[in-house]
Amino acid sequence: MFGGHLTRMISSIAKDHGIEPASLLAVVEVESGGKLGAQVNGKSEPLIRFEGHYFYRLLPAQKRNVAVTRGIASSRAGAVRNPFSQSGRWTLLRRAEAIDRPAALASCSWGCGQVMGAHWRWLGYASIDALVADARSGADGQVRLMMRYIRKAGLVEKLQALDWAGFARAYNGPAYRKYKYDTKMRAAYFRHAKRLGQNVVESSKPARNSMALVRLGSKGQDVRELQANLRSLGFYLVLDGDFGPATERMLKAFQRENRLKVDGIFGRKSLEMMRRKLPRG
Repeated sequence: MFGGHLTRMISSIAKDHGIEPASLLAVVEVESGGKLGAQVNGKSEPLIRFEGHYFYRLLPAQKRNVAVTRGIASSRAGAVRNPFSQSGRWTLLRRAEAIDRPAALASCSWGCGQVMGAHWRWLGYASIDALVADARSGADGQVRLMMRYIRKAGLVEKLQALDWAGFARAYNGPAYRKYKYDTKMRAAYFRHAKRLGQNVVESSKPARNSMALVRLGSKGQDVRELQANLRSLGFYLVLDGDFGPATERMLKAFQRENRLKVDGIFGRKSLEMMRRKLPRG
């Protein structure tokens, strides 16, 4: 999906933050759709999306009225439609800048991480222009902007734990399951990990038919695989191969969620349900 230079750059940033390179590569791939820029008027620019409801909120009343009249601001999210092409979106941004430049820049999401410009203070930038300069400086600036948001939002640990559901829930919002952000990231992670020769600790396949019945007190690879599969379904667990109280609680939660007998024992019916629920990436 990414060339050698881009892969090395993203891997370097990941290592700086104590994250597996394949994890950050997976997030960048899914969030950007594998595209980190577009040619706009002969220049490479980051991908943007203009949010007219942000612009509406950020403008003083007089300028707001002008923007509404021109069809580039609305109190309702989604009412101002973005052109399909990036060239069209940058033209829309320029029209908004003519009314109020800082508000226009803050009303865009920027780069591969789709980070809203309005977050510039929260992210520790000196100005909206500083955030935009990072996003426009190249692919590395976009990834560093995304990583700054991930760290500020407290999501580094979720990436370190390969907690895709937890990360997607926080990064993409409550509709993450509908759009399968977690399963897409998980699949991308395994693909990048294999390409990089990483030692993957999370199970990349659904539970085996031959997995032994395990319960409180069990230990070993079958327990570790159960923990990995539970974690890929959004139940956070440490992969230690030890079926302790935490594993029992998460298994019972899985059973309860899927209307199984809640006994904390991983038997045939729980195995069959898990095989149906696990992503096939």
